[in-house]
Amino acid sequence: MRSTSSELLALSLTTILAGITLYANAQATSYKFDFGTSKVKSGFTQVKTDKTYIDAYGFDFGTTAQTVPAKGKNSGYITADKPFYFSVNVPEGNYKVTLTLGGTDASLTTVKAESRRLMLEKVATQPGETKKVSFIVNVRKPEIGTTDRVKLKPRENGKLDWDDKLTLEFDEQPSIAAMEIEKVDNQITVYLAGNSTVVDQDDEPWAAWGQMIPRFFKPGVAIANHAESGLTLGSFMGSKRLDKVMSTIKPGDYLFIEFGHNDQKEKGPNDGPYKSYTERFKTFIGRARAKGAIPVIVTSTSRRSFDADGKTVNTLGDYPAAARKIAEEEKVTLIDLNAMTAKFYDAMGVEPSKKAFVHYPANTFPGQDKALEDNTHFNPYGAYELAKCIVEGIKASDLKLKKYLVDIPAFDPSHPDAFDSFSWPMSPKNSTIKPDGN
Repeated sequence: MRSTSSELLALSLTTILAGITLYANAQATSYKFDFGTSKVKSGFTQVKTDKTYIDAYGFDFGTTAQTVPAKGKNSGYITADKPFYFSVNVPEGNYKVTLTLGGTDASLTTVKAESRRLMLEKVATQPGETKKVSFIVNVRKPEIGTTDRVKLKPRENGKLDWDDKLTLEFDEQPSIAAMEIEKVDNQITVYLAGNSTVVDQDDEPWAAWGQMIPRFFKPGVAIANHAESGLTLGSFMGSKRLDKVMSTIKPGDYLFIEFGHNDQKEKGPNDGPYKSYTERFKTFIGRARAKGAIPVIVTSTSRRSFDADGKTVNTLGDYPAAARKIAEEEKVTLIDLNAMTAKFYDAMGVEPSKKAFVHYPANTFPGQDKALEDNTHFNPYGAYELAKCIVEGIKASDLKLKKYLVDIPAFDPSHPDAFDSFSWPMSPKNSTIKPDGN
């Protein structure tokens, strides 16, 4: 059947418009949102609280905020008395997020990104005051180029670290007047390769140092946490996570490597701290250097285990010693987290050290009918203290990365922050399921 000229013209226009739409979506790497109620700033898009996320941007996961109208010089803003999420569909890459905080009333804003990465901590404004603050969020996807893909675990399906959007979680008593998101290609990216003591844990009360460390860096550095629970050096490679890192890492970037807890359980004839563990570490180091990146070895966190005298016992065998030996032989910067965590637990004491781990009586969280007693995995307080240990390790090194650290007091794991001085706004999701690995 022959098409008429008008039908062909309509088909051509449809094809062109579809191409324009696809091109526009592919190029959407910057946004400017105004949450106020007065005249919208030039170049900004006004966002009302009924704008839910569908495929571009909006409030997400059934959460929303309330509008505080403009008053005097204040243009209005949004706030909430419970956590809310805002998501934006963006391609893979590093994004500079700039928030305009403050308004008529005093505010206190904590921001987490993706799977509970701590980006901003308790930023305060006084009544009538506004502040502009910026941070860098890394967005990644499972695809490796156009022909391959990371082999995700079932527990990672639906994880915010691997989806098609940048998600921000706002906590405390926030006041958000405006938000700017811009793709930036000039950041140093710090890639994290590790297990459950490093990963971005999705659910309360679980946490790891990798999701706390972004809070301690200024713009100029992006943290790309590729760690996953239960992994070894071998399974990190086997699931193509190292390939994924190598597909985007560039000269001047960093690769922090922490494994040992799960490698320790491999019992093949070629396994062991001075066999497969050593050789695989050298593979990670060699591949990073081949890309012009800088490898850093982090020794495994100590488990919570004490002797009769109340001193931390090494339950990791020769694995921490092997990591130290590799760092010395390969002339790689070493952050001895194993030694620092032992000092941390010793300083807290046998019973008080439970406060750094997932130790909670039954019924602390919804649906938790049994006590949680885990001596490997950390809660937010423990993860935050470990991130401070990593910061001190960077400060003590020759890494140029240290110039991007925020100005915070020196931290000594032998004199940790008091547990009662730490506060963490709980995210809505919680789980009683222990992460893979031990």
